[in-house]
Amino acid sequence: MEYKYSPKENFEDLSSGRVIYGNYGIPNYPVRLVNEIYRRCLAYSPKKGNIKLYDPCCGGAYLLTVLGFCNQNTISTIYASDINDSMVKYASKNLSLLSPAGINERINELEALANLYHKPSHSMAIESAYRLKERLLNEINVHVFKADATNKIPLPEPVDLIITDIPYGNLVDWQGDASAFSKMICELINIATPETILAISMDKKQGLKNDRLVRLEKNNIGKRKFEIYRLA
Repeated sequence: MEYKYSPKENFEDLSSGRVIYGNYGIPNYPVRLVNEIYRRCLAYSPKKGNIKLYDPCCGGAYLLTVLGFCNQNTISTIYASDINDSMVKYASKNLSLLSPAGINERINELEALANLYHKPSHSMAIESAYRLKERLLNEINVHVFKADATNKIPLPEPVDLIITDIPYGNLVDWQGDASAFSKMICELINIATPETILAISMDKKQGLKNDRLVRLEKNNIGKRKFEIYRLA
């Protein structure tokens, strides 16, 4: 895939587990790729700033936290939801890093670890945290909540962009059958407006067919693919 909007650069400050919290079961996403997806969505959107962004399968919100750090000039509000209580907890911790108070708390944690264990990795993480702090031009409004993305998502207001990496196996676990994918797509359509742009990352074996959506583009990335849509 040709990158149009996200130039190649060093993203090590945004590595999972360095400053952004990571843990077993928290999905990651390539930083350059998710920035490219976001910026392609922005190109399709009639709005170019003050963007309200939502991920209904946020996991630990690594994807959203990365976007928040990298797109301070266009994102105003982030909504994040997941069905798993543990993931909601981690999502709240990670998205708090987008505030001065949250990143300062993380710096204090890393400095305490560095003083206790004297590991080079902690010193490097502190340096990364200070660099990420310098990225914070505006404090993004953050809202994290528990929700089943296949059943009446309680989103309090319309959003401009919906970007999500669909965890196929987890969706089947939620509902006990493969129809969960279609149910989630229907719920996303229900909360979208004619101006909303949707980007869905999924396994190649998943097929998205819905007469209420118009596909704007499709790209294959290894074993996965992402597709960008708007309402028909």
